[in-house]
Formats: sequence, structure tokens, C-alpha cells
Amino acid sequence: MAGIQNELVAHVCELMQCIGPVSARRMFGGYGFFLDELMFALMADDILYLKADAETMDDFTRRGLEAFSYRKQGKAYSMSYYCAPEEALESAEDMRPWVNKAYEVALRAAAKKRENG
Repeated sequence: MAGIQNELVAHVCELMQCIGPVSARRMFGGYGFFLDELMFALMADDILYLKADAETMDDFTRRGLEAFSYRKQGKAYSMSYYCAPEEALESAEDMRPWVNKAYEVALRAAAKKRENG
């Protein structure tokens, strides 16, 4: 976690150590969170978003958690990352199930990429 300037990012990265040696890198004006070179979370405007797919999206939408979106050249774009629930930021115990799901999504996406060449 050396080099992380943002206290919130450092806190979140510390909570995520419950699944392994997670690191955070600055990117696109925010931060990406990585484990084994796979990005599974991002932080933008001090909001943590976790990677989701068809298998996990309902876990977020059922709770009213919104997808990460941004505007580029007047157009709105959304990505398959959803806002983390507030309690996930409270403790490693509360973070663990959410970050595990997000990392599993990243693993599935990487496997699919390898299959498709």
C-alpha cells in the first residue's frame, strides 16, 4: 500500500487484505483495486464500486446499489461495477463476502477472455 495518497483508498485496500495481497493503483482519475493482476474494484469520487456480472448483479440491484457510470463527450456510459454497500467499508468481516464476489467475477471474465482468445 506504499504510495497510496488517499486515506480512504488505503483504508479500503487494508480491508480487502482479507482475500489476499490486494493493491490499489491510480487510474482514470480514481483507483483500481487488483489481486493477482486482475482488477475487481474501482474507486471514483470516493465511492467504492465492485465488479459484477449476470451471476452477482442482483445482489447489488436488490439493495438499490447503482452501477458506476460516467459521461464522455456528452454520452453516458455505465460499467459492470456496482456501488459497494456501506457496511462493507466498516470491517474486513463485512467486506469479505462482497470482495470475494467481485474477485470471482474478475476470474470468470479472465477465463472467458482466455477461451475466446
